Order: sequence, then structure tokens, then C-alpha cells
Amino acid sequence: MPKLKTHSASKKRFRVTANGKIKFGHAWRSHRLVSKSTKAKKHHRLGAYVSDANLATVKKLIPYK
Repeated sequence: MPKLKTHSASKKRFRVTANGKIKFGHAWRSHRLVSKSTKAKKHHRLGAYVSDANLATVKKLIPYK
């Protein structure tokens, strides 16, 4: 079976945990933070896990991680 190419943008955005879950950081935290609510900034500060609906798709994008 041939080697698969890793999706370059995905390898920068996702990390695989020891249990096989895929973790990512939230968007909307880089600029124009004055106009965003404190609650939104606080929630986007934390990491999150890929949902079960998208898990198979993301795993195809990063096959060797």
C-alpha cells in the first residue's frame, strides 16, 4: 500500500492525545479582541476535542500522527 500524504494545514492545527482523541485550539483569538465578549475570549482560550461526527474525516487528514 502506498504512503499517504498528510494534509499540511491539519498537521499544524490538530494533536492526537494518548487515548486517540484529537485536540485542537479554538479560532477567533488573534486580533480585534476589544469587540469580543469576555465570555467568548475565555471559552476560546481553552482547547477542545474533535466531535465524533468529524473524527473519521480528521483522522484521514493526519494519518501518521
